[in-house]
Amino acid sequence: MNRFNQAIRRQNPGRPPVWFMRQAGRYHSHYQLLKRDHDFMALCKDPALACEVTLGPIRDFDFDAAILFSDLLFPLEAMGMGLRYAPGPELDWHLKSLADVDRLRSGAERVRELEFQAEALRRIRVALPAEKGLLGFVGGPLTLFFYAVAGSHKGDVSDAVAGVTDGRFAAFCERLHGLLVANIVLQFRAGADTVAIMDTAAGEIPLAAFEHHVVPSLARVFADVRAQVPDALFTYYSRQTGPAHWRALRDLPIGCLGVDWDHPLSAVLAEVGDRWAVQGNFDPHLMLLPEAELRPHLDRFFADAQTISPQHRAGWICGLGHGVLPGTPESNIRLFLRLQREFFAP
Repeated sequence: MNRFNQAIRRQNPGRPPVWFMRQAGRYHSHYQLLKRDHDFMALCKDPALACEVTLGPIRDFDFDAAILFSDLLFPLEAMGMGLRYAPGPELDWHLKSLADVDRLRSGAERVRELEFQAEALRRIRVALPAEKGLLGFVGGPLTLFFYAVAGSHKGDVSDAVAGVTDGRFAAFCERLHGLLVANIVLQFRAGADTVAIMDTAAGEIPLAAFEHHVVPSLARVFADVRAQVPDALFTYYSRQTGPAHWRALRDLPIGCLGVDWDHPLSAVLAEVGDRWAVQGNFDPHLMLLPEAELRPHLDRFFADAQTISPQHRAGWICGLGHGVLPGTPESNIRLFLRLQREFFAP
């Protein structure tokens, strides 16, 4: 069993594995070279290109796991909302009423429109060295809902927040559910070791709404995936959440909790390390600093991690609290990985 798979099962005795959200993307010269000849949609939907983009940072930086290069909005496209990138994502229409939700196409059979993700994962799995882990990913129901209502989870999202409790979110989940379950199953069967549920909008709504509306939608998805893939191992990532949110997730079959940078890693592992592996959580904004200024932050981050008990550190997957930001120097990526290996050698 490779280092990543050991850690996600909280069984890693040695150096913690490292992977970054968006480790393949705009900051990376390998991606930029491919982007000269192919638009973003082609890089995602052509399995050969998606495989190549995914493998670029593995070859270049030697991360311990690869994550499928794709986008979380493709289920909305499959449901009939249209999708283009100019350069950010734009949908043809939004869910402003319950009548709009009725316009969505639904059904597990729509997963055929996402087969390109499975083929990319199969190609990655063949090309990926055995000592590397492989992640698939999807958007969580709430985050997909925010995009469907507001086109984003940034800026003014008040209508999306209202939609969680006015009936639109529940109706949306009914339309989404079969497709989302089928998409996750597709990725597991194509070779993913874990599928990450990216819920970047989780911190935008009141805790009570998260507990009463979002958690049940996740529970239903996880249960129906496991009915088809009994050993499915889920990673759940959320933004701007904390211990109260994590406690609301305690009965879900999550294997790994991804966290942002708002909480010290040692505190997160003390809170949940007996239950879940933890992925995170260095502040990605610090990766934009000049190397001489970045180095002390990395030293403190890794020194803090060294104070964590071996029992809890056996479930730590080292990374950022969100994705690599555009403009991040590649030299800083190399510095992070070099120092991590030095701090936790062998």
